[in-house]
Amino acid sequence: MKILVGWDDAAQAELLKMYLGVDESGVVITTDHEKILMLAQSPTEWDAILVTTSFPDHDTAYSIFEQLRTACPETPIVGACEQDDVYRIARYLTGGLRAYVIRDRSGDFMFLLMAIIEGAIKQVEAERERQISEKLRREVDSVRQLQESIIPVDITTPEGYGLVARYESSQISVIGGQPVTMAGGDYYDAFTLPDDTMIVLVGDASGHGMKACMSIMTMHTLIRMIRYDEFREPAHFVKYVNHQLSKQAVVNNEGGFITLLYGVLNPKTHEFRWASAGHQAPILHNLDTDEVSEVTNDPDAAGLPIGILDDADYVTQSTIVSPNSRLLIYTDGLVEAFSPDNENHAEFSIAGVANTMKRSRELDIETCMQNLFADSLAFTDGHGRHDDTSLVIVERD
Repeated sequence: MKILVGWDDAAQAELLKMYLGVDESGVVITTDHEKILMLAQSPTEWDAILVTTSFPDHDTAYSIFEQLRTACPETPIVGACEQDDVYRIARYLTGGLRAYVIRDRSGDFMFLLMAIIEGAIKQVEAERERQISEKLRREVDSVRQLQESIIPVDITTPEGYGLVARYESSQISVIGGQPVTMAGGDYYDAFTLPDDTMIVLVGDASGHGMKACMSIMTMHTLIRMIRYDEFREPAHFVKYVNHQLSKQAVVNNEGGFITLLYGVLNPKTHEFRWASAGHQAPILHNLDTDEVSEVTNDPDAAGLPIGILDDADYVTQSTIVSPNSRLLIYTDGLVEAFSPDNENHAEFSIAGVANTMKRSRELDIETCMQNLFADSLAFTDGHGRHDDTSLVIVERD
């Protein structure tokens, strides 16, 4: 700790150095009112400055205080005043004085100085943390808004089909326990081509924050450039996206990657052809039989995530969407929801998803979607999902 002291009593100055140096503090004391300004402007980063309010006189002392505030705006200044001059402290406090001590003639005030200085330093540190926290909150919100700007609205579907989709960010707690809604790496898109073929995709970039968001924005831009092209073959499409994005440092820097599930639904044959880049398989709920299961148990169905190997190959899978059924495509924030209070680290899991979908069997897909989010959140016992969560539900009449 570095403490700069401007004092008006040479005898007391020696005692001050002893009292303030009990914790091996780097204390520099001067009785020269001009020298303290020189020291304040030196390259030394002072943790605190202690000055009297009458050194060498009241007006000059306040002028020195103002100059110290200008020279060291981030450094807390503590004032020491005589008992008869307490009323003068008011203008110091409005001018930015952090704390003060009243000088008694016996010198007992020196026992309090270190505690008062440390308190002033902690106060400044707490304010800095609050400012950083608020800046973080604003920056994260800006990035999150950027991410949300690419989420589609008013999705059209072929006749005989319905679709709902939703994204929710994870949250973290910062200073004061206030939650910050994080920008994340989840992404979904759905659109219908002129021939009524419906495209559905869900992606999940590793990590959180700006990097994950920019990875998704990069993929979104690429997909928007090619979505009306000839890429109707899911495996070919995913291979192309992977090859292009593997060249992008924003995606694979520091071990980053993206999981992606890309599907093409033919409304005439009701065949859903899809390919996975490290993404979990869709879940199909037959509302007639109330059976809920993943559409495949093949461990090879999920290829390598995007951004790991630029020439990776992928496999197209096929699923028939039977009448009166629902197809759920999701990111792992849903099934991996857990409560930190649970010693076994139990997750919401596919079993939890199946239970909720069965409970929502007689309800519309909007309510089914809401129930999936609500039940997985309730499973965390109020702690919130630690990862972003995206869901797309496609329903066939």
